[in-house]
Amino acid sequence: MKTTSRLLLTGLVTTLLTQCGDKELSPNEKMSQATFIKAMESYETAPVTAPAPTGDALANPTKQQDKPVSGTENAVLTDAPNVPPPITRDHPTKVTIKLEVVELVKRMADGVDYTFWTFGGSVPGKFIRIRQNDEVEFHLMNRPDSKMPHNIDLHAVTGPGGGAAASFTAPGHASVFSFKALNPGLYVYHCATAPVGMHVANGMYGLILIEPIGGLPKVDKEFYVFQSEFYTKGPHGEAGLQPFSMEKALTETPDYVVFNGSVGAMAGDNAVQAAVGEKVRLFVGNGGPNLVSSFHVIGEIFDNVYLEGGAKPAQHQVQTTMIPAGGSAIVEFGLEVPGTYILVDHSIFRAFNKGAVGMIKVSGPENKLVYSGKQDDRIYQMEGSTIQSIAQASTQQAPAANKEERIARGKMLYTSICMACHQPEGQGIPKAFPPVAKSDYLNADPKRAIATVLHGLQGKVTVNGETYESIMPQLGLNDEQVANALTYVYNNWGNNGTEVLPAMVKEVRATVPPPAAAPGAH
Repeated sequence: MKTTSRLLLTGLVTTLLTQCGDKELSPNEKMSQATFIKAMESYETAPVTAPAPTGDALANPTKQQDKPVSGTENAVLTDAPNVPPPITRDHPTKVTIKLEVVELVKRMADGVDYTFWTFGGSVPGKFIRIRQNDEVEFHLMNRPDSKMPHNIDLHAVTGPGGGAAASFTAPGHASVFSFKALNPGLYVYHCATAPVGMHVANGMYGLILIEPIGGLPKVDKEFYVFQSEFYTKGPHGEAGLQPFSMEKALTETPDYVVFNGSVGAMAGDNAVQAAVGEKVRLFVGNGGPNLVSSFHVIGEIFDNVYLEGGAKPAQHQVQTTMIPAGGSAIVEFGLEVPGTYILVDHSIFRAFNKGAVGMIKVSGPENKLVYSGKQDDRIYQMEGSTIQSIAQASTQQAPAANKEERIARGKMLYTSICMACHQPEGQGIPKAFPPVAKSDYLNADPKRAIATVLHGLQGKVTVNGETYESIMPQLGLNDEQVANALTYVYNNWGNNGTEVLPAMVKEVRATVPPPAAAPGAH
């Protein structure tokens, strides 16, 4: 066979060397021909050997040599924002993973419920952590009270459908399939039962980390963050059990864009904790089903970004990283100064108006060289400044049935509209936005507080002994919403517990005129 190949190629080179005419071959051309023929004769007798590994092959973690598979274990699974501990073993093993499909009603936002379809009873599904070259036995159980069949497509699986066909499971049944974790990285998993988009939109997704041989670099804290959007029949904030809207899903107009399954799941009392001097790693997924995430942490720069969930950092000193629907990223950063750091989708209306807000509360000593805080504050009032109006979407929400329900609805309004200025615990921002916690201004006169929310506020105001001079916009809220928001504030942070009723708001709206525009205003 080799002799035949040599003869054919010898003929070919002769043809190529003489194809430009009938002229005799030059001495150099004859030498080239002879050299080629000699090389082919060597090829005929040379032993066949594998090529030496190239730099690319050596860099590819899937090509690394590893120890034999030994032992067995059950995978550690955690709910967001928690992450299983790093894998310390130096060899692959046989791992059993068990996930139960659960359909259940849970909180979407305060006063708003939704029927979620879940892996393991939580949204997102359990965080799975295994090691490269592990041999995995995967069990998927679908509860008898489920109304739908489900399956799982793990982007980490090499094979048709990522395991979807092998795991198709009717209610009251359990399925088992196996795979080898060939490729390290951070991967999304999701249900892939038709209609796929509906199953994903209802909460069926999560992350699986396949650690590379040798593991990831050591950090102090690791957290699980998963963005997704939800489409409800009622508008954002409408109370009660909200069904899924296929129409909104098809037009890609979500009512909620959230981290870890619901509004506030990583904010306020649910914020994750860290300390100055620690290095933090976030495993971030995006379930979609439609939107790309512009993931950002306000006040931090990502030291390392593992783009698209890869096993090696590909970028450094990154402000915002794009995460596609059905994709992931790993971000790492150090903490230099204390405070509350806000996680957002920087498609910013999704954050402050639809729920994509999380928090990392960092404790520890200040470092004025790195960040001074406010050093000076002076009044600057442009000629013609005036109160602006912020329109809000109207809702057909039924009135709150009692004070407790009013407070719950008010919390959601405060979080989405008021928190950016007046802060998560109502503490305000010194010299800029007055506190609503233990506020003598609010507690002294509820009607004045109502007028402020209705009409906005301009000019100097004294709150708790401090003078503020900024402009509060008109928020465009209806009577029910104003009542709910103020009732929430009055019943938190050391305030006097007043319940503001829609009738009180209606009265103030009819009797208290908006403030006069400043001279020269347009």
